[in-house]
Amino acid sequence: MLKAIFWDNDGVLVDTEHLYFRATQQVLDEYANIALNREDFVRLSLQQGRSVFALASERGFDAAQCEQMRQKRNALYAQLLAREAEAIDGVEETLQTLSGQIQMAIVTSSLGEHFDIIHHRTGLLKYFDFWLTRETYQHTKPDPEPYLSALERSGLNRSECLVIEDTERGLKAALAAGIACLVIPGELTRDHDFTGACKILQDIRQLPAFLGMESGALP
Repeated sequence: MLKAIFWDNDGVLVDTEHLYFRATQQVLDEYANIALNREDFVRLSLQQGRSVFALASERGFDAAQCEQMRQKRNALYAQLLAREAEAIDGVEETLQTLSGQIQMAIVTSSLGEHFDIIHHRTGLLKYFDFWLTRETYQHTKPDPEPYLSALERSGLNRSECLVIEDTERGLKAALAAGIACLVIPGELTRDHDFTGACKILQDIRQLPAFLGMESGALP
């Protein structure tokens, strides 16, 4: 019996990945003269879970310089989030439908400061029992640690949980933790390989019907 959903945040609940790309692109161009394209961003960040600043390292920038660029990117990203972060269409109505029927948590690679800015704007946290941000664990997705941490926090078995993701790295993290994963691809990930997903949906509003929870009946 399904008892909990572990939600990814960026790209599933909120439309922020394009803002992260813009901030990273601007900083790499300004400080390293690197023209980051969408394909490299998606490959490194969303598929492999690697830092895009590896591109700067490959150009001879040392660890301190890359860290300085990362901090500048984080500050710029925070500014963009404060102005532009929005919930994805259909998210709040879906959460309202599921609320009270099942335990829900957010498991994200976002830094806590960015997560707080995002959800100060969205007001979505009232639907969740708990949330885990990047500071919560040592290894981020595609490592299974984030979802293993969520399992421990929930007190449930793997078979009682479902992960909702939008990226290959997120899917890999869920499967490595032994949890079934449903994928809702976003604009940047629609053509990715989601082999192993239990289901691929095109719109979050399809989720309650898939789970059989529109009328409050658990699957």
